[in-house]
Amino acid sequence: MVGVTFFGNFDLASLAIWLFWGFFAVLVYYLQTENMREGYPLETEDGKPAPNQGPFGLPKPKTFLLAHGRADVTVPDYQPEKRTLAMARTAVSEGFPHMPTGNPMVDGVGPASWAPRRDVPELDGHGHNKIVPMSQAEGFAVSAGRDPRGLPVQASDLEVIGHISDMWVDAPEQLVRYLEIQLNQGGKRLVPMPMVKIWADRVRINAISSDLFAGVPMTKSDSEVTLLEEDKISGYYAGGTMYAADKRKRGF
Repeated sequence: MVGVTFFGNFDLASLAIWLFWGFFAVLVYYLQTENMREGYPLETEDGKPAPNQGPFGLPKPKTFLLAHGRADVTVPDYQPEKRTLAMARTAVSEGFPHMPTGNPMVDGVGPASWAPRRDVPELDGHGHNKIVPMSQAEGFAVSAGRDPRGLPVQASDLEVIGHISDMWVDAPEQLVRYLEIQLNQGGKRLVPMPMVKIWADRVRINAISSDLFAGVPMTKSDSEVTLLEEDKISGYYAGGTMYAADKRKRGF
């Protein structure tokens, strides 16, 4: 048709579809490279550069300006993780599981693994700590369900290791994230809410046995928990579901 066909069979419809495919290809490339700002360059489990880095190159470093006076973050930073994990290969090629060579609960491998997150508390939109002890949070109270404060804490081997002394709440989300345990031998430890069962007369933690509670990672402050501490605490209890299984006397 005159005025619509440019040349040959190339017309407005062809132009529209080719512009769409071109835009889609650029979008896929952009999203994939933006996704590579963290966790890249790829490494093997041994900490060496991976031989296959994928079809796309790393994007140029971008600096993110964080709110509330937090230090700016530039990614990718090309800094390899400094931890040396206590693991040994079970096969020559990649993709096979590694075997812990030390104490996996402490070394942070397998189910007990944790990521090197920033050692600062998570903040809400107003710059306040998101997770705070209920004893220090104004306006918070238990409105439904059992209040576990004061209840004894029973480990997987049925030993009582202490009692619940406080609850740590996510203030913006208005829910309990951690329970605070006052240990019998002294000191306090946090336990994530998904790892506990609250009964009428006790709180049961099936993940670890009584002798392992002293090794639960501690917080530097009695009033706040950092992102790094959260990861280490959660990893410790999660690791107990596998590495401390031989110490259980009863099942879940």
